[in-house]
Amino acid sequence: MVRQVRRWVAVLAGTLAAALLSLGTAGAAKAAPKPAPAAVDITGVGLSEPLRLRSDTQPTHVVAVIDQVNFLGRTGQPNGPKAANLGPKYTVVVLVGETPKQTYDLYPKAVGGPRIYRPAKQPDGRKTSAGWFLGRLSMSETLRTAGVPLERQFDTVSGGVGGGERVLPEDTLDPAKDLDEALGELQHLLLLNVAVMLTITVGLAGIALLIRRRTR
Repeated sequence: MVRQVRRWVAVLAGTLAAALLSLGTAGAAKAAPKPAPAAVDITGVGLSEPLRLRSDTQPTHVVAVIDQVNFLGRTGQPNGPKAANLGPKYTVVVLVGETPKQTYDLYPKAVGGPRIYRPAKQPDGRKTSAGWFLGRLSMSETLRTAGVPLERQFDTVSGGVGGGERVLPEDTLDPAKDLDEALGELQHLLLLNVAVMLTITVGLAGIALLIRRRTR
């Protein structure tokens, strides 16, 4: 009897402990703060005040601008293009919530392709090396669609580092049209071959008829 009571007490104590543990875990999960959303501030030529992009209102633009700088390696080139070849400068500050974390200088109109300069001094105090990097060819259009006053470009789409993919005319991307053209050329070639064969046959027949007449 005493053993059964002890057993029931042990089972009850274990059940209560598990319940308390689950409540504590649920409370901790509810109490865990949500991560602060990312944001971007842009300043530069043609902007009278900072262009403030926030994830809650402009998530697509925030992601697109961050994508222009999130591929940089640890080290870049120590020297960049000459100042006269850089074109307009736009400083991009990446924030978490309202806390600045990273800063970059973007030159979308630089001669030879877009350039990025990463300063050694970063807002969050982390150590990094200053350097120049090739930017994406889509940099100018990304900044323009986000609100930076830049002229529209039609020859690039989102692409790789230091370049993108050139936009091809739509008709070159139409496989049906390519197939029709190939079949048309093949048909033309076949008709040409048939015409040549007919010409040769008629010529041989004429020669044979002429020879037969002379031999009579």
